[in-house]
Amino acid sequence: MMERPARLGFVLPGGGAEHEYYAFAEATGDRAKVFIMSSRIGPGEEDHDIDSLLGTARVDWITEAARRLISLEPDCAVWACTSGSFVVGRAGAEAQVAAISQATGVPAGSTSLAFVEALQVLGLRRVAVLATYPEPAARAFESFLGEFGIEIVHLHWLDAGSGWDAALLPPERIIAAAKAAAVPEADTVLLPDTALPSLHLIAPIEEAIARPVLTANQVTLWQAIQLSGRQVPVAGHGRLFALDQAIAAQ
Repeated sequence: MMERPARLGFVLPGGGAEHEYYAFAEATGDRAKVFIMSSRIGPGEEDHDIDSLLGTARVDWITEAARRLISLEPDCAVWACTSGSFVVGRAGAEAQVAAISQATGVPAGSTSLAFVEALQVLGLRRVAVLATYPEPAARAFESFLGEFGIEIVHLHWLDAGSGWDAALLPPERIIAAAKAAAVPEADTVLLPDTALPSLHLIAPIEEAIARPVLTANQVTLWQAIQLSGRQVPVAGHGRLFALDQAIAAQ
């Protein structure tokens, strides 16, 4: 008898790529269920502005949304927002996760910390970053990674003022920019924005650059599965998930 599906809880600030989480659950053959709660975002139309991001990152707003997951009995609760976790630095991101876990009573994570964990699992230390954000937010992500000893060898930003703007970026532009970002010194290319629909872009980019690609929703879903303590095989989501399948097969 197959064990019950992993129950993956997420808190998202909104932005335009929530459908990827449901598509992922379907791709697992119902081995995973996803539950999404929306949290508030900082003031202003440009939610990738640093001041707005600091509002989005408020622990009380995040935990208020996380508590709404409790009745759904999730195995984990993940703050699915890259910029809303890296903008407060390593200590702030870790404090967010601790507060979510305390509020829900289940293991917790966040997208920014998921990037770090994925890099560690894959043994990658030198990264290129293709950020949808304006420069200040892109630089903040660079600083966050630096706190973990991760070297950014190339940083490029696309100046999307908000998550909604990022969601509308043409896929062909993302693929071309990712290929350009894959400088020889980089072990991988990171696409850090949960508002950017990106799961369908991983395979063509990895094929083009012959290196792993890590995207925000990919690492968020991967981390949630790790936190759930369950094995959820799924194909077609990049080398990160392929590594998990190889380990599970041993």
